[in-house]
Amino acid sequence: MNEMPQDPLLGETLTEGVLTLTLGRPPAHPLSRAMIGALHDALRRAGTDDSVRVVVIHGPGRIFCAGHDLKEIARHRADADEGRAYVEDLFQACSAMMLEITRIPKPVIAMVEGLATAAGLQLVAACDLAYATPEARFCLPGVQNGGFCTTPAVAVSRVVGRKAVMEMALTGAAYDADWALGAGLINRIVPAAELSVMVSELARSLAARNPGPVGLGKLTLYRHLGLPLEEAYALAIPVMVDHFMDPGRRHLDWKV
Repeated sequence: MNEMPQDPLLGETLTEGVLTLTLGRPPAHPLSRAMIGALHDALRRAGTDDSVRVVVIHGPGRIFCAGHDLKEIARHRADADEGRAYVEDLFQACSAMMLEITRIPKPVIAMVEGLATAAGLQLVAACDLAYATPEARFCLPGVQNGGFCTTPAVAVSRVVGRKAVMEMALTGAAYDADWALGAGLINRIVPAAELSVMVSELARSLAARNPGPVGLGKLTLYRHLGLPLEEAYALAIPVMVDHFMDPGRRHLDWKV
Protein backbone atom coordinates (compact mmCIF):
# COMPACT_ATOMS: atom_id res chain seq x y z
CA MET A 1 0.00 0.00 0.00
CA ASN A 2 1.31 3.41 -0.95
CA GLU A 3 0.50 6.11 1.61
CA MET A 4 0.14 9.58 0.11
CA PRO A 5 0.95 12.76 2.08
CA GLN A 6 -1.50 13.38 4.90
CA ASP A 7 -3.48 16.52 5.67
CA PRO A 8 -5.29 16.77 9.03
CA LEU A 9 -8.42 17.78 7.12
CA LEU A 10 -8.22 14.96 4.60
CA GLY A 11 -6.77 11.47 4.72
CA GLU A 12 -5.42 10.11 1.43
CA THR A 13 -4.69 6.45 0.72
CA LEU A 14 -3.70 5.06 -2.68
CA THR A 15 -3.86 1.35 -3.37
CA GLU A 16 -4.23 -0.55 -6.66
CA GLY A 17 -5.02 2.64 -8.54
CA VAL A 18 -7.79 3.67 -6.12
CA LEU A 19 -7.33 6.93 -4.21
CA THR A 20 -9.53 7.10 -1.10
CA LEU A 21 -10.12 10.59 0.28
CA THR A 22 -11.37 10.38 3.85
CA LEU A 23 -12.97 13.57 5.14
CA GLY A 24 -11.49 14.78 8.43
CA ARG A 25 -12.87 16.56 11.50
CA PRO A 26 -15.29 13.84 12.62
CA PRO A 27 -18.04 13.31 13.42
CA ALA A 28 -19.53 16.03 11.17
CA HIS A 29 -16.76 16.27 8.54
CA PRO A 30 -17.80 19.89 7.77
CA LEU A 31 -16.84 21.57 4.52
CA SER A 32 -14.89 24.43 6.04
CA ARG A 33 -13.00 26.71 3.69
CA ALA A 34 -9.81 24.80 4.49
CA MET A 35 -11.48 21.43 3.94
CA ILE A 36 -12.78 22.58 0.55
CA GLY A 37 -9.27 23.70 -0.40
CA ALA A 38 -7.70 20.41 0.71
CA LEU A 39 -10.29 18.36 -1.15
CA HIS A 40 -9.96 20.47 -4.30
CA ASP A 41 -6.17 20.17 -4.21
CA ALA A 42 -6.37 16.38 -3.81
CA LEU A 43 -8.80 16.14 -6.74
CA ARG A 44 -6.56 18.30 -8.95
CA ARG A 45 -3.57 16.09 -8.20
CA ALA A 46 -5.61 12.95 -8.79
CA GLY A 47 -6.77 14.23 -12.16
CA THR A 48 -3.22 14.44 -13.51
CA ASP A 49 -1.66 11.51 -11.63
CA ASP A 50 -1.43 8.42 -13.85
CA SER A 51 -1.17 6.19 -10.78
CA VAL A 52 -4.70 7.23 -9.78
CA ARG A 53 -7.45 5.57 -11.81
CA VAL A 54 -10.45 5.98 -9.46
CA VAL A 55 -11.26 8.29 -6.53
CA VAL A 56 -13.44 7.31 -3.56
CA ILE A 57 -14.73 10.01 -1.20
CA HIS A 58 -15.65 8.75 2.28
CA GLY A 59 -17.03 10.50 5.34
CA PRO A 60 -17.03 7.63 7.84
CA GLY A 61 -19.57 7.17 10.59
CA ARG A 62 -23.02 8.53 11.32
CA ILE A 63 -22.43 11.75 9.32
CA PHE A 64 -20.97 11.58 5.82
CA CYS A 65 -20.72 15.37 5.66
CA ALA A 66 -22.78 18.01 7.46
CA GLY A 67 -22.21 20.68 4.83
CA HIS A 68 -20.53 24.01 5.41
CA ASP A 69 -19.07 24.89 8.80
CA LEU A 70 -21.80 27.16 10.19
CA LYS A 71 -19.66 28.16 13.17
CA GLU A 72 -16.95 29.35 10.80
CA ILE A 73 -19.52 31.36 8.84
CA ALA A 74 -20.93 32.84 12.04
CA ARG A 75 -17.51 34.11 13.10
CA HIS A 76 -17.35 36.23 9.95
CA ARG A 77 -20.55 38.05 10.88
CA ALA A 78 -18.23 40.30 12.88
CA ASP A 79 -16.44 41.39 9.69
CA ALA A 80 -16.99 44.92 8.43
CA ASP A 81 -19.15 43.58 5.59
CA GLU A 82 -20.97 41.13 7.91
CA GLY A 83 -19.26 38.24 6.19
CA ARG A 84 -20.31 38.86 2.58
CA ALA A 85 -16.79 38.60 1.14
CA TYR A 86 -16.12 35.44 3.11
CA VAL A 87 -19.30 33.63 2.03
CA GLU A 88 -18.79 34.73 -1.59
CA ASP A 89 -15.32 33.17 -1.52
CA LEU A 90 -16.64 30.09 0.29
CA PHE A 91 -19.37 29.33 -2.24
CA GLN A 92 -17.15 30.10 -5.23
CA ALA A 93 -14.49 27.75 -3.86
CA CYS A 94 -17.03 25.04 -3.06
CA SER A 95 -18.60 25.24 -6.52
CA ALA A 96 -15.16 25.03 -8.14
CA MET A 97 -14.34 21.94 -6.09
CA MET A 98 -17.64 20.30 -7.06
CA LEU A 99 -16.93 21.07 -10.72
CA GLU A 100 -13.50 19.46 -10.35
CA ILE A 101 -15.22 16.17 -9.49
CA THR A 102 -17.06 16.30 -12.81
CA ARG A 103 -14.09 17.52 -14.82
CA ILE A 104 -11.35 15.13 -13.75
CA PRO A 105 -11.05 12.21 -16.20
CA LYS A 106 -11.37 9.61 -13.44
CA PRO A 107 -14.50 8.01 -11.93
CA VAL A 108 -15.34 9.49 -8.50
CA ILE A 109 -17.38 7.40 -6.04
CA ALA A 110 -19.14 8.58 -2.87
CA MET A 111 -19.28 6.03 -0.04
CA VAL A 112 -22.05 7.12 2.34
CA GLU A 113 -22.70 5.54 5.74
CA GLY A 114 -24.63 8.32 7.45
CA LEU A 115 -26.19 11.74 6.98
CA ALA A 116 -25.34 13.81 3.90
CA THR A 117 -26.82 17.25 4.32
CA ALA A 118 -26.69 20.60 2.46
CA ALA A 119 -23.24 20.90 0.80
CA GLY A 120 -22.55 17.35 2.01
CA LEU A 121 -25.43 16.15 -0.14
CA GLN A 122 -24.10 18.35 -2.94
CA LEU A 123 -20.85 16.40 -2.64
CA VAL A 124 -22.67 13.07 -2.98
CA ALA A 125 -24.67 14.30 -5.97
CA ALA A 126 -21.57 15.68 -7.69
CA CYS A 127 -19.83 12.29 -7.62
CA ASP A 128 -20.18 10.01 -10.63
CA LEU A 129 -21.40 7.10 -8.50
CA ALA A 130 -22.78 6.88 -4.96
CA TYR A 131 -23.36 3.88 -2.69
CA ALA A 132 -25.01 4.09 0.71
CA THR A 133 -26.01 2.01 3.70
CA PRO A 134 -29.64 1.58 4.77
CA GLU A 135 -28.88 3.98 7.64
CA ALA A 136 -27.86 6.84 5.33
CA ARG A 137 -30.01 9.97 5.24
CA PHE A 138 -30.12 12.83 2.73
CA CYS A 139 -31.22 16.39 3.39
CA LEU A 140 -31.36 19.93 1.97
CA PRO A 141 -32.16 21.76 5.24
CA GLY A 142 -31.64 25.39 4.27
CA VAL A 143 -35.28 26.42 4.78
CA GLN A 144 -35.10 25.22 8.39
CA ASN A 145 -32.40 27.85 9.03
CA GLY A 146 -34.20 30.69 7.28
CA GLY A 147 -32.47 30.18 3.93
CA PHE A 148 -32.60 27.83 0.93
CA CYS A 149 -30.08 25.23 -0.29
CA THR A 150 -29.62 26.91 -3.66
CA THR A 151 -26.08 25.82 -4.57
CA PRO A 152 -26.50 22.24 -3.27
CA ALA A 153 -29.64 22.00 -5.39
CA VAL A 154 -27.55 22.60 -8.53
CA ALA A 155 -25.83 19.24 -8.15
CA VAL A 156 -28.87 17.43 -6.75
CA SER A 157 -31.13 18.63 -9.58
CA ARG A 158 -28.73 17.07 -12.09
CA VAL A 159 -29.35 13.59 -10.69
CA VAL A 160 -32.98 13.62 -9.48
CA GLY A 161 -36.21 14.88 -10.99
CA ARG A 162 -37.52 18.43 -10.58
CA LYS A 163 -40.26 17.56 -8.12
CA ALA A 164 -37.94 15.42 -6.01
CA VAL A 165 -35.34 18.16 -5.58
CA MET A 166 -38.04 20.76 -4.99
CA GLU A 167 -39.58 18.62 -2.26
CA MET A 168 -36.20 18.27 -0.58
CA ALA A 169 -35.43 21.98 -0.83
CA LEU A 170 -38.86 23.21 0.27
CA THR A 171 -39.37 20.85 3.20
CA GLY A 172 -35.82 20.61 4.50
CA ALA A 173 -36.69 17.10 5.63
CA ALA A 174 -34.29 14.16 5.81
CA TYR A 175 -34.99 11.36 3.34
CA ASP A 176 -33.96 7.74 3.79
CA ALA A 177 -31.85 5.56 1.56
CA ASP A 178 -34.85 3.91 -0.10
CA TRP A 179 -36.17 7.32 -1.14
CA ALA A 180 -32.72 8.34 -2.41
CA LEU A 181 -32.42 5.16 -4.46
CA GLY A 182 -35.83 5.65 -6.00
CA ALA A 183 -35.07 9.28 -6.80
CA GLY A 184 -31.79 8.38 -8.52
CA LEU A 185 -29.59 10.11 -5.93
CA ILE A 186 -27.63 6.92 -5.19
CA ASN A 187 -26.82 3.85 -7.25
CA ARG A 188 -27.39 1.15 -4.68
CA ILE A 189 -28.08 0.45 -1.01
CA VAL A 190 -25.50 -1.85 0.57
CA PRO A 191 -25.54 -3.31 4.11
CA ALA A 192 -23.19 -1.40 6.39
CA ALA A 193 -20.96 -4.42 6.99
CA GLU A 194 -20.50 -4.88 3.23
CA LEU A 195 -20.25 -1.29 1.96
CA SER A 196 -16.49 -0.84 2.21
CA VAL A 197 -15.74 -4.18 0.56
CA MET A 198 -18.30 -3.62 -2.20
CA VAL A 199 -17.03 -0.12 -3.04
CA SER A 200 -13.41 -1.28 -2.89
CA GLU A 201 -14.07 -4.16 -5.28
CA LEU A 202 -15.98 -1.92 -7.68
CA ALA A 203 -13.29 0.76 -7.58
CA ARG A 204 -10.54 -1.76 -8.26
CA SER A 205 -12.49 -3.19 -11.20
CA LEU A 206 -12.94 0.32 -12.65
CA ALA A 207 -9.25 1.06 -12.06
CA ALA A 208 -8.38 -1.93 -14.26
CA ARG A 209 -10.17 -0.43 -17.29
CA ASN A 210 -8.41 1.32 -20.16
CA PRO A 211 -7.96 4.83 -18.67
CA GLY A 212 -7.98 6.84 -21.91
CA PRO A 213 -11.47 5.92 -23.12
CA VAL A 214 -12.83 5.94 -19.55
CA GLY A 215 -11.62 9.48 -18.93
CA LEU A 216 -12.68 10.86 -22.29
CA GLY A 217 -15.95 8.96 -22.12
CA LYS A 218 -16.84 10.41 -18.73
CA LEU A 219 -16.13 13.97 -19.83
CA THR A 220 -18.03 13.52 -23.11
CA LEU A 221 -21.04 12.01 -21.36
CA TYR A 222 -21.39 15.05 -19.10
CA ARG A 223 -20.99 17.38 -22.08
CA HIS A 224 -23.62 15.71 -24.27
CA LEU A 225 -26.24 15.43 -21.52
CA GLY A 226 -27.14 19.08 -22.00
CA LEU A 227 -27.22 18.98 -25.80
CA PRO A 228 -30.05 18.32 -28.27
CA LEU A 229 -29.99 14.74 -29.58
CA GLU A 230 -28.41 15.55 -32.96
CA GLU A 231 -25.63 17.59 -31.34
CA ALA A 232 -25.07 14.87 -28.75
CA TYR A 233 -24.42 12.29 -31.46
CA ALA A 234 -22.20 14.73 -33.37
CA LEU A 235 -20.12 15.16 -30.21
CA ALA A 236 -20.04 11.46 -29.33
CA ILE A 237 -19.14 9.97 -32.73
CA PRO A 238 -15.55 11.29 -33.02
CA VAL A 239 -14.93 10.39 -29.40
CA MET A 240 -16.16 6.86 -30.07
CA VAL A 241 -13.82 6.65 -33.05
CA ASP A 242 -10.95 7.71 -30.79
CA HIS A 243 -11.89 4.90 -28.39
CA PHE A 244 -11.44 2.34 -31.15
CA MET A 245 -8.12 3.90 -32.19
CA ASP A 246 -6.81 4.04 -28.61
CA PRO A 247 -3.67 1.84 -28.29
CA GLY A 248 -5.15 -0.01 -25.31
CA ARG A 249 -8.32 -0.80 -27.23
CA ARG A 250 -6.44 -1.93 -30.35
CA HIS A 251 -4.41 -4.29 -28.18
CA LEU A 252 -7.65 -5.89 -26.96
CA ASP A 253 -9.03 -6.10 -30.50
CA TRP A 254 -6.21 -8.45 -31.44
CA LYS A 255 -7.62 -10.97 -28.96
CA VAL A 256 -11.13 -11.06 -30.47
